[in-house]
Amino acid sequence: MTKEELLEEIKKSMKARDKARTQILRLVNQAVKQIEVDERREVTEADITAAIKKLQKVTAEELDGLHKAGAETHAERIALLEEQAGILESILPKQVAGAELEALIDETCGKLGASTKRDMGKVMGALTKATNGNFDKPAAAAYLGKKLS
Repeated sequence: MTKEELLEEIKKSMKARDKARTQILRLVNQAVKQIEVDERREVTEADITAAIKKLQKVTAEELDGLHKAGAETHAERIALLEEQAGILESILPKQVAGAELEALIDETCGKLGASTKRDMGKVMGALTKATNGNFDKPAAAAYLGKKLS
């Protein structure tokens, strides 16, 4: 998602009067602006994805803490956080998984000449660069482990 797409999503959510989505998108935009100010550069799609993932992680941690504290006393806040998590998930780029991931792993192994378990780190690093970290890491590790054994 580019910065222009993010701003367009904010406009759409405002026109639809979707307050929850607008609030989340504004949080992402605020994080993006902070990067621009702090680092004095234009943001990239990777920066925006990282900001979304950071908000997603914070939301998940707070949600987990509230579940442990007692769901019945924090039901309203838990519902709000679950909605927020869903919105954040919907604006993240699609993760590479399944057959597409296996094909990418096979291609990467061919390029790097990976043949033993020692090469697993190289392949995972190359996958991370190729997909900006948007792939199912446990599934990739399992498939790669079987392939390189």
